[in-house]
Amino acid sequence: MDAYLMQTVDGIAYGLLLAIAAAGLTLAFGAGGVLNLAHGTLIAAGGYVAAATSTGTWGSLTVAVLAATAAGAAGGGLLAVATAPLTGRGHLDQALLTFGVALIGADLLTTVYGPDTLRPRLPAALETTITVGGHRYPTDRLAVLAAAVLVAVGGYVLLHRTRAGRLIRATVDDRQMVAGIGINPRAVDAAVLIASGALAGLAGALSTPILGVGPGTADTTLLLSLIIVVCGGLGSVPGAVAAALAVGLVQTLAVVTTPALAPYLLVGAMAVMLLARRAPQPGGVRG
Repeated sequence: MDAYLMQTVDGIAYGLLLAIAAAGLTLAFGAGGVLNLAHGTLIAAGGYVAAATSTGTWGSLTVAVLAATAAGAAGGGLLAVATAPLTGRGHLDQALLTFGVALIGADLLTTVYGPDTLRPRLPAALETTITVGGHRYPTDRLAVLAAAVLVAVGGYVLLHRTRAGRLIRATVDDRQMVAGIGINPRAVDAAVLIASGALAGLAGALSTPILGVGPGTADTTLLLSLIIVVCGGLGSVPGAVAAALAVGLVQTLAVVTTPALAPYLLVGAMAVMLLARRAPQPGGVRG
């Protein structure tokens, strides 16, 4: 088991990053009612902004994370405006619109930042290694793991322990009741999409030091996020976190244990889970 300790830590860290990415997609669909296929492009945009902004100092790293989060939030706001006229027309129209936005956005990102894979420069303290369980482990990965845990806990508290979170869940359950107390449900939907975009941008900033960001980032992160959302249950945040951890562990451990089967295990596990599920999960954000 000791031989797989580092791969397990990698898998948990990767899974938590995927959980943050997928949480944005879950929030957009479960609470905002929007099937956002441009989600991966928002993650890539956050990654590019972070890579271009961080110059190796703590100050620039802080600015990079904040700028990436703001870029994602701005993208979420634009999507809220673009999808507002489609309210009540079904998810297919939303999927077509956001897919078009994703194609345009990915092309613009490649044009601006080039076709190479980019990584941000980190402070010297994060470019060293420390001993974990008798093994040397990169400090930046542990820092990303800690940041991902904080974001996951903070997101849970915000959704379940604050007035804003209660309002979001109330809008999902009964839009007419929310309108009856003087709050426009469409304003809540827009706020949810902005928050979803912010999570996407933050996920891009956190993952870029480890995975880098390039032309394939948007497609890969969207695919993994969709797998996580489907396996975790539509609208279920705890389910998405559990599914993300499982995906992270499968992606990292399978490469070491069964490299020949690694490309097929994830899709195979998703197929088995979907076949075993007896009934579709109800909509909404659940905790």
